[in-house]
Amino acid sequence: MTESIQCAVIGAGAIGLAIAREMAVRGHEVIVLEESDAIGSDTSSRNSEVVHAGIYYPTGSLKAKMCVEGRGQLYEYFDSHGVGYDRCGKLIVATDDAQVGKLEAIKAKAEANGVMDLEWLDGAQAVAMEPNLRAKAALYSPSSGIMDSHRLMLAYQGDLEDNSGMVAFLSPVWGGRLENGAKVISVHGDEPMDLACDIIINSAGLGAQALSTSFEFLPQDTIPSRYLAKGTYFTLTGRAPFSRLVYPIPEDGGLGVHLSLDLGGQARFGPDVEWIEEINYDVDPARAELFYAAIRTYWADLADGALQPGYTGVRPKVSPQGAPDADFMIHGPETHGVAGLVNLYGMESPGLTASMAIANHVANMLE
Repeated sequence: MTESIQCAVIGAGAIGLAIAREMAVRGHEVIVLEESDAIGSDTSSRNSEVVHAGIYYPTGSLKAKMCVEGRGQLYEYFDSHGVGYDRCGKLIVATDDAQVGKLEAIKAKAEANGVMDLEWLDGAQAVAMEPNLRAKAALYSPSSGIMDSHRLMLAYQGDLEDNSGMVAFLSPVWGGRLENGAKVISVHGDEPMDLACDIIINSAGLGAQALSTSFEFLPQDTIPSRYLAKGTYFTLTGRAPFSRLVYPIPEDGGLGVHLSLDLGGQARFGPDVEWIEEINYDVDPARAELFYAAIRTYWADLADGALQPGYTGVRPKVSPQGAPDADFMIHGPETHGVAGLVNLYGMESPGLTASMAIANHVANMLE
């Protein structure tokens, strides 16, 4: 027997929940289908929990526009929904003369993206702000911060449920087909069912491409390749040396081994970038040696043995190693020709910060 629903969102990460919330608030009947037994169990819970300002991304890109827009929405949402955060600010650090020019380019790109509050600091000003810092120059971003990402996702889920939506856990989607002109997805789990949907939103993160491949009604040449970039984090034993986030100059595939803080004041370093073929979340303690070298470029007093293995995450990329970072890929009917279908690919950072803006964008595509 085939049941029916107006809107099915596949994937209960931060972006999927934000989209489901937005669709429900706009009056749609919404169910979120999640293969695991909890919200945000992959990419959304394995990151730095940073509220990004929108500094680094190519001007005019979805990443740039949605990060700047989403950051403002997020801070308002934190206040209205009791989500913990700290607008602690961030320093982007040049540690030698060669990096100062790169810092100038970052400031110019940020301003082109609409981030107008960056402050240029010379080395002495940066060290006055953070005495443990080693810097030739720095950019200070007062609108960057940290958040409780799990509490954010719970708030999204709560708004969804308050608007008559629901999350179905342990409900993997194994494929989709057309049946009498309707899009039907096969939902497995303890209570397998076929679900006819007016709207399907594929927000499966690391599994988005595999899910799209299983949709018989989707032109397969619209599905981008998936590449995996693993990031490892190490935590710091003892007191945090900085009260703000500290970022080096960005590197290929990521933003460099930076220092972030959680809301309890614990310092962590990472993520680095390790290109992998298969998803795994193992922490390799040997990678700490690379971290010591990277961190000491901006914090010379890091002691041997001060880093402890933390956790890892995997970025769902759509550009390979050595290529420029690709933009978010949000494919609606204008891309693939299937009415009522949106597929989201490459939803890496700043996806968490941009989640509310992404949700608005997807909902607008479908109206």
